[in-house]
Amino acid sequence: VQLQAFGGGLVQAGGSLRLSCAASGRVYTWGWFRQTPGHAREFVAAIRPSNPSTYYSGSVKGRFTLSRDNAENTVTLQMNSLKPEDTAIYYCAASQSRMIQSSVPIDAYYEFWGQGTQVTVSS
Repeated sequence: VQLQAFGGGLVQAGGSLRLSCAASGRVYTWGWFRQTPGHAREFVAAIRPSNPSTYYSGSVKGRFTLSRDNAENTVTLQMNSLKPEDTAIYYCAASQSRMIQSSVPIDAYYEFWGQGTQVTVSS
């Protein structure tokens, strides 16, 4: 499965951006992670098909919304009320496995990764 991410860019604090990711095949669990220089990759959000279930890190909960389109094999991360500390390279990730809830925030459980897209929030 190949992933292609779209969106990102430069925005002022308090603004919004939308990231999307498209997969060439079926995806069970979608995830978004971010990384800044010198730091480990950080979990941002994930969504499973059941219910559907969405999961957010504490730092983005209430500001970011993740949704998926199973027919189109896409996922969208709507980011509102952006803060300078949200600045990072954002990566979409996908798994075709029936990932259990405790595995969702762990990047090692995702088999496929997008190329990364830069999000910069100015103060």
